[in-house]
Amino acid sequence: MDVSEIIIPGDTPGTEWRLPVLRFKGHDPRAPKIYIQAALHAGELPGTVLLHFLCERLRQAENQGGIAGDITIVPQANPIGAAQSHFGELQGRFDLGSRTNFNRDFPLISITDRATLIEDLDDYPATDRLKRQLLHLALGADLVLDLHCDDESLQYAYIDEAFWPEAADLAAALDMEAVLLSDGESSAFEEAVGFAWKYEVPGERRSRLPGKLSVTVELRGKRDVDPVLAKKDADGLWRFLAARGIVGDEKPAATVFSGPAVPLDNVEIIRTPEGGAVLFHRDIGERIAEGELLATIVTRPGQPGGSIELTAPQDGLILTRTSDRLVRRRSDLMKIACDEPSKASRKAGTLEN
Repeated sequence: MDVSEIIIPGDTPGTEWRLPVLRFKGHDPRAPKIYIQAALHAGELPGTVLLHFLCERLRQAENQGGIAGDITIVPQANPIGAAQSHFGELQGRFDLGSRTNFNRDFPLISITDRATLIEDLDDYPATDRLKRQLLHLALGADLVLDLHCDDESLQYAYIDEAFWPEAADLAAALDMEAVLLSDGESSAFEEAVGFAWKYEVPGERRSRLPGKLSVTVELRGKRDVDPVLAKKDADGLWRFLAARGIVGDEKPAATVFSGPAVPLDNVEIIRTPEGGAVLFHRDIGERIAEGELLATIVTRPGQPGGSIELTAPQDGLILTRTSDRLVRRRSDLMKIACDEPSKASRKAGTLEN
């Protein structure tokens, strides 16, 4: 395993950020190359610990000549966000300087322009330098996994329709409970990777990308940083690597993804009409029917009519739930994967900011 660092100068004198990059060199030039990163939202750590255990197994395989395809791993992809705390709370989702989500505003370029990402880097602030160098690393691979987590959540993924159903092997290997089929219309990291491949010929969009994959994996919730789960997920990711011919000599027996795979238009996001204390009546992983009580918002404690009941707009599977119990008006409470499109309007792109 080769370990190197990308040094990102800070925007004020005397500061810099170090981005460790781990590389395993494959012996078969025909094998796919894969790039895996975690903790782009710096407080989302299930992917970081997964990669810790996966690298143990990869080092053993390397010693035995078992690495076929090149593997590049960035286990802590956001040192800038990891250093941001406000009143003792880590603020790793949004850059405190620009107020931009660390997983937005990645450059949308053609793969033919990959080299331009790291040209004239001194012209960019630190957060943009970080994003450009991460995207440059990823576009050197065939398969790209961006490991995130939600708040309280099942295991699921955002997968561009251009990669589906070929990517069902990843969903099966990681024992995902749902897949959300995205439209590739945002500047998030995995969609910027897909954009570069789709527009290999500038101005001409490819709708299918055989042999390619760019996915956001949601590894349950923020508190699911657990050695048992991390090792289970590392084993699942190993099975995916083996099935794709990147590691090992034998491909494992194929498994089948049996969960729902629904477009983003079929995701109901339950939002609270007023602020208050949340009393949940249903939990993640439960299937609910239209009209069932999901949550009560206590808006004016002790007063007549001082609470609001929220019900399910249609049948579905509860994917996520907020861990907050005091919420603001229009806060997101739940995501529900449904068979039918939501009646709520949705902008193209990601579900959240």
